Amino acid sequence: MTGLEIWLLAIGLAMDCLAVSIASGIMLKRIEWRSMLTMAFAFGFFQALMPFAGWMGANTFSHLIESVDHWIAFAILSFLGVRMILEAFKDEEFKNEFNPSSLKVVLAMAVATSIDALAVGVSFAFLGIKNYATILSPIAIIGLVSFTVSILGLIFGARCGCGCARKLKVELWGGIILIIIGTKILIEHLFFQP
Repeated sequence: MTGLEIWLLAIGLAMDCLAVSIASGIMLKRIEWRSMLTMAFAFGFFQALMPFAGWMGANTFSHLIESVDHWIAFAILSFLGVRMILEAFKDEEFKNEFNPSSLKVVLAMAVATSIDALAVGVSFAFLGIKNYATILSPIAIIGLVSFTVSILGLIFGARCGCGCARKLKVELWGGIILIIIGTKILIEHLFFQP
């Protein structure tokens, strides 16, 4: 792969992070650097870790990974999305807000948005990347792009969604976004993969 192809691949992989980050930024309603940096780091870390793990396991487990990665991403994102949607319809006094700053939620979203990157790692092995020195550059680029895109999405969501978050039932829209991403991953893998 050329350098340009790796950057474009990294941007493509980061789009799910962007959508989830915007929804999470809207949920946060203001700039919270600690939560935002934690989320962006988790997204970048898992986007870099998954291709590495896929590359490492390509010879032994590629047929298993490729056959279920889309179902895992769909299940995790749909679960989180449904949970957010249900929160949107609870009475305000009984509402336990979906908390995008919760480490458990952040890790679940980071894993779910990076499942596709696992398959990318498998493809790296099939493209002839054979040693650690060669794989480090692509995974560093993927992680950096995902981190940067996530920070930008969080800031955009917090700044633009702050004033109207209560009126717009942000949990509802955030949940819908997560379900759409999960469904997109599932459809792409079921109908558009060779």
